[in-house]
Amino acid sequence: MKIKSLHLKNFRNYDVVNIDFTKRKTLIIGKNAQGKTNILESIYLLSDLKSPRTSTIADMIKFDKDSFNIDVAIEKNSTDIDLSINYNADKKRVLKINGAKSTPKDFKSVVKTVPFSTKDLLLLRGMPQDRRDWLDRAISQIYPAYDERLSVYDKFRIQKNNLLKSEYIDESLLEIYNEQLVITGANIIFLRKKFLKEIEKIAALKHRQISEAETFNLEYSCPCDEVEEICKYLENELNKRRSEELARKQSCVGPHRDDIEFSINGIDAVKFSSQGQQRTLVLALKLAELDIIKEKTGTLPILLLDDVLAELDDLRQNFLLYSIENDVQAIITSVDTLLFDKEFLKDVQVITVENGNINT
Repeated sequence: MKIKSLHLKNFRNYDVVNIDFTKRKTLIIGKNAQGKTNILESIYLLSDLKSPRTSTIADMIKFDKDSFNIDVAIEKNSTDIDLSINYNADKKRVLKINGAKSTPKDFKSVVKTVPFSTKDLLLLRGMPQDRRDWLDRAISQIYPAYDERLSVYDKFRIQKNNLLKSEYIDESLLEIYNEQLVITGANIIFLRKKFLKEIEKIAALKHRQISEAETFNLEYSCPCDEVEEICKYLENELNKRRSEELARKQSCVGPHRDDIEFSINGIDAVKFSSQGQQRTLVLALKLAELDIIKEKTGTLPILLLDDVLAELDDLRQNFLLYSIENDVQAIITSVDTLLFDKEFLKDVQVITVENGNINT
């Protein structure tokens, strides 16, 4: 997969911008707050229809404008595809594939991306929600139906929470919600655990290549693996914590509360590992994410590296850059070219950004 061209109109700090991507690796250079990350954000939006920076899509409309447009030309499996997103201040969104209106599900299935930013380096020390968000997005790129399962689960969870907050609690209705949450929640947990086992194998090899002697493991909150076992586990947990849920007036059991534990050489990586060790682990996970999307979908995702190299030492910088396969499209932002050796820059397209103006 390769983005051939990108057109933005009234997006963030850009009036109009046109970029032709002439090589597999593109380096976007510019000082902070000039618009480098905005380009990556627009590409990320194609694959997720959400921003990694804001929950309000209208925030991406340029100040004093009433809509934005993103248009891209993509080559995928030797086929040319045109994608476009139009979003206006009235919260109306129009998605098109080759000029025809598209559903969000079909639209998101076209482009796969793996983002890697300084925020991702804090994955281990962040909140459980950060880790769940990373996990859910990665799985959605492989199993498009996963998003629907999350939506159904959230619908029942919200309905249950509303019931728990009411003055009178209908016990039979509460049981119905719990039954639905067990069924949908078990399927989500099953896919999460399946994905983690698969990515752990790939990431462990990459991690060992960087750290040499160290090994790492991932553990998901729920101890069960099969759907039936997970259902029984959730049922038991709901029964045990029934009084707590009634007292707190919210659902306390299920995949919306789960977490991932990381260990290095059998020791809790969050509490006892160094910053360098944690960054090695996250780097291995991100590179493994590239491989697993390619393996499962037959499509090479686009790698979006947002100022992350400045946060890595020379060893990890070089490992990242030279681990990118030649046929992977990588779009990288940086304040300058000093972090890149001459050999790497030989086959890289360099674009400069200054105050919303592009120079190719």
